[in-house]
Amino acid sequence: MRIFNTLGRTLQDFEPRDAGKVGMYVCGATVQSRPHLGHGRYAVVFDVVRRYFEWHGYDVTYVRNITDVDDKIIAAANELGVTIEEVVETADSDFRSAYEALRVRPPDVEPRATEHIAEMIEMIEALIDEGHAYESGGDVYFAVRSFPGYGKLSGRNIDELRSGERIEPGEHKRDPLDFAVWKAAKPGEPRWDSPWGPGRPGWHIECSAMSHKYLGTGFDIHGGGQDLIFPHHENEISQAEGAGHVPFARYWMHNGLLNLSGEKMSKSTGHVIDLVEGIEKYTPGAVRLFYMRTHYRKPLEFSEEALVDARASLDRIWAFRRRVPGPIEDAPLESAMASFVDAMDNDLDNAGALAVLFDVIREGNRRLDNGEDAGPWVAAYDQITGVLGLDEPEVNVDDLGDRLAVVASGTLPELTATIEVAVASPEATIEALIQRRAEARLRGDWATADQIRDGLADVGIILEDTADGVRWHRG
Repeated sequence: MRIFNTLGRTLQDFEPRDAGKVGMYVCGATVQSRPHLGHGRYAVVFDVVRRYFEWHGYDVTYVRNITDVDDKIIAAANELGVTIEEVVETADSDFRSAYEALRVRPPDVEPRATEHIAEMIEMIEALIDEGHAYESGGDVYFAVRSFPGYGKLSGRNIDELRSGERIEPGEHKRDPLDFAVWKAAKPGEPRWDSPWGPGRPGWHIECSAMSHKYLGTGFDIHGGGQDLIFPHHENEISQAEGAGHVPFARYWMHNGLLNLSGEKMSKSTGHVIDLVEGIEKYTPGAVRLFYMRTHYRKPLEFSEEALVDARASLDRIWAFRRRVPGPIEDAPLESAMASFVDAMDNDLDNAGALAVLFDVIREGNRRLDNGEDAGPWVAAYDQITGVLGLDEPEVNVDDLGDRLAVVASGTLPELTATIEVAVASPEATIEALIQRRAEARLRGDWATADQIRDGLADVGIILEDTADGVRWHRG
């Protein structure tokens, strides 16, 4: 397997630190507001990376942090007139719901910054002891020029950086390039005791400290969006290695950004499309597929047409497997699996892997149309979609009862005289709604037909009109 390592900017053979194991740390969200579509891309990209390593038999430890103390979170709480805890918990709930809908598996470890203040203080003390950090006015700053390797990840030159930096009012830096690893407490802000007085950590120090705590020195993969290369990841390296943890991470992987009208999606500019709303509008599977249709390192342009097309493509993907329901005992087609591995081993080429999947579907459909055995193609389909997270979710309607009762109450009052009817028999409720929709369409009552279709879609049940009748499945 070859991975494009941002550290060195070359394709490199992947060799894990420990045989048979992979340690991954991916920078998670700063939970100050609802996620946008760009947040979904990084989550899906590294979910696929993790799944592929596991499919290859590696024991993967996947760590993804939560930044729950930060200038932006404090500002959001002040603007809304609520506590920081309320901002964090509300946003974190939105992120979790969106990731679950996208079938992004939870990390093995999900550390919060506020739960690791001791580890950060310990690293800051080591930096001061090594001459890489200094206390000034209750703040502690990392001395950028003290670290000879600064700029090795981003390729930036310190002298070129200096011209664009300045010391802001209230800062006590020795050099405009220096950055805060500890900030003295201000009125109304969260604070923790430290050797330099009450305060809170800077943003960059948390990932240096937490990744080392859970994965140790020289762990395998550090990931995140390309917008984190500088300054966040550059600063992470300087802090960790300045404190003696050399090397910090062996491979650095960065996904391309999601653009809207040529500009990257960003909370700070308001140039965003809400992830939760996007999932509801286009369905989770279509959004996940949309992310994968471009190589993970390339920029991805949002468009309505691209999401609609992804939904149609997802329907074609799932339609093939529905032609052969149930488990398949055949071995996967060797040539297809070899092509899939070739694509994924070439810098996790998810777009190339998708092309292999569509070749499998095309030939599998041809064989089924001709009455020939398609078992090896179906088995290959199962393997590939499992790694990519594009297999059709199993329909489990047991948790839909209450929501179905609400949908049905407006069109099937005789069936849902009590909520217990829908709860006890959700599948029968869905079928009854489909029948009522068909009757409405026959008499030209399009408003009722659309109401039923849209109501079912709201609870995750997608209707598919085919030549053989209406089929339904989880979106």
